[in-house]
Amino acid sequence: MKIREDLAPREVGRHTYLPPTCYTMSRQEKISFCLCLKSVKVHQGYSSNIQSLVSMQDLKLICLNSHNCHILMQQLLFVVICGILPKNVRQIITHLCAFFSSICSKVIDPLKLDELQAEIVIILCKLEMFFPPSFFDIMVHVLVYLVREIKFCGPVYLRWMYPIECYMKILKGM
Repeated sequence: MKIREDLAPREVGRHTYLPPTCYTMSRQEKISFCLCLKSVKVHQGYSSNIQSLVSMQDLKLICLNSHNCHILMQQLLFVVICGILPKNVRQIITHLCAFFSSICSKVIDPLKLDELQAEIVIILCKLEMFFPPSFFDIMVHVLVYLVREIKFCGPVYLRWMYPIECYMKILKGM
């Protein structure tokens, strides 16, 4: 069919290999990614110690809670992937991070909410161009409804459970 010939299986001798996809990181890229996150320092109370969440042996992130995922998506991911992934994939992920930053800000312009709604639909369509269908479970498509939730309930930060979770950790320690 001549569709995405660069992803077609290749036969080398008796073996058939699938080439790596555009979002697949090599070992060196994973090391660079983890080293960059390992060097991040944030203010106390902003998030967990990001350095302790990076496993250099396995080259992955471990024990992330929901708040750390939000911090990663809003503030850190687009900086960390800066020179790692191909430009087209990097741009889409950066747009997704910018979307999260804009919907999680304390001040949201109600006139820009329709713009954000249209933007997230385009971002998801672009993500579908590069990532496999198995990536798109129900949680990815929930992003489409976040803007409508902001219209009905107001800014997201007013409904976050992070401060309560942090305070509960302090109470449990007592």
